[in-house]
Amino acid sequence: AGMTGTADTEAYEFHQIYGLEVVGIPTHKPMIRKDHSDLIYLTAREKYDAIVKDIEDCYKRGQPVLVGTTSIENSEYLSQLLKRRKIPHEVLNAKQHEREAHIIAQAGRPGAVTIATNMAGRGTDIVLGGNLEAELAELGEDAPEELKEKVRREWQKRHDQVVAAGGLHVIGSERHESRRIDNQLRGRSGRQGDPGSSRFYLSLQDNLMRIFASDRVAALMQKLGMEEGEAIEHPWVTKAIENAQRKVEAHNFDIRKQLLEYDNVANDQRKVIYELRNELLAAEDISDILDAVRRDVISEVVDKHIPPDTFEEQWDLDGLEQTLRNDFGLDFPVKQRLEDDPELQIEQLKEEIVAAAEKAYKEKEQQVGPEVLRQFEKSVMLQILDNSWKEHLAAMDHLRQGIHLRGYAQRDPKQEYKREAFYMFSSMLDNIKHETISVLSRVQVQSEADVEAIDEQRRESAPHEMHFEHAEASAVTEEEAMELLEENNGEVAVERKPFVRAGRKIGRNEPCPCGSGKKYKHCHGKLS
Repeated sequence: AGMTGTADTEAYEFHQIYGLEVVGIPTHKPMIRKDHSDLIYLTAREKYDAIVKDIEDCYKRGQPVLVGTTSIENSEYLSQLLKRRKIPHEVLNAKQHEREAHIIAQAGRPGAVTIATNMAGRGTDIVLGGNLEAELAELGEDAPEELKEKVRREWQKRHDQVVAAGGLHVIGSERHESRRIDNQLRGRSGRQGDPGSSRFYLSLQDNLMRIFASDRVAALMQKLGMEEGEAIEHPWVTKAIENAQRKVEAHNFDIRKQLLEYDNVANDQRKVIYELRNELLAAEDISDILDAVRRDVISEVVDKHIPPDTFEEQWDLDGLEQTLRNDFGLDFPVKQRLEDDPELQIEQLKEEIVAAAEKAYKEKEQQVGPEVLRQFEKSVMLQILDNSWKEHLAAMDHLRQGIHLRGYAQRDPKQEYKREAFYMFSSMLDNIKHETISVLSRVQVQSEADVEAIDEQRRESAPHEMHFEHAEASAVTEEEAMELLEENNGEVAVERKPFVRAGRKIGRNEPCPCGSGKKYKHCHGKLS
């Protein structure tokens, strides 16, 4: 469970994606903040002029103001406008971390003007009249009680003055794509039953308005005879903007939902791999697993060279013998065995090859000892599993980047991604089996030192922290140059001269001068 003041607008997503219910809890004290309708202007310049006039009016009346902007650039632009009007103010844009706590603490004082971006000062209460606790903390614990009482009386006086002026006034310079962020800005005023007010100023040049309010709206406003500085204000307009925000939120929700569905494909595969890895780590002896894997791998190799339900002319017996020799270090005369016994079935042939492979492996086990080989088997399989999984994740990312192009072929990219991912995952598991049996069949384990070397190699394959640094280089002085010249016995480097061709350049398509009759590009002028 969690608690936040702005989750109500995202209740549908919480339920759809995470299966969580959102419950609205009533406020402890009645909320008496006045949320005014939005004001919409034709241009951004008119909008900012109106914002500055509103700030100036609040400043003269002693009402604290919090101005929310969408970017640092906008906050600095507003700051320049206020400086021209000589209105004292503070800017919160996450550039001055040390002063921000102090600025927020005093943002509720009478006539205080604070310009803030979305990220600045979040999660803090702006106390009307200033932060009393911060002022008492500055006095220190040893301060006399009379001084503390004086500070409390002064704060109460400021608090009553701000309440009489209407509380904290919040100004939004632009609507965001998400209603939740607008609610967060509004929610800094009218906390704990305090009075307050809020208003958003918009223009048809804002990002949200440019997307959803077309040029026809601007043309309509001009036809209605709206002069410069006039604004549209109506609850219907505010409702239309909130509907536009809902459309953007729904679009962003679809993007996140689709991203989650793609991630679920990799997550299902991750569960299989991690479960297999945990089983390997927990097991003391994986010889039974390897026996089953060996049987499957050899069966697949035989089926590849001797496909079921085919004629003998289609069999690749030489290729089968070569694969057994190269991949498994097994000299098994497949062709000779079939010639000696024409009635031999393929399944019997597989059993004989598996028996020969197991016999060779048992001999290896007797040479080095069961304990050493068990540890070596585990280390090899874990290393191959880890490397294959890392390569598979990289291949999945590569597939993900271009899978949307399948949509041009009238195919669902999501279904195509699932199908391709399943094929790649199955192929990876087959490769892990094949490579593990191949390595264990061909490797020659001498002692426990070889096993420890494999473990060390697996640990070192993890990425280490890298350090990048520039080597210091300085220009050679005249004295150093003379010393270098003396060390080289006074020899001076000969100046290199450009190559000059004696005759004319031979064209690539001309006959070669050697008399072969070929073109120059196919004879002596052939690129190496």
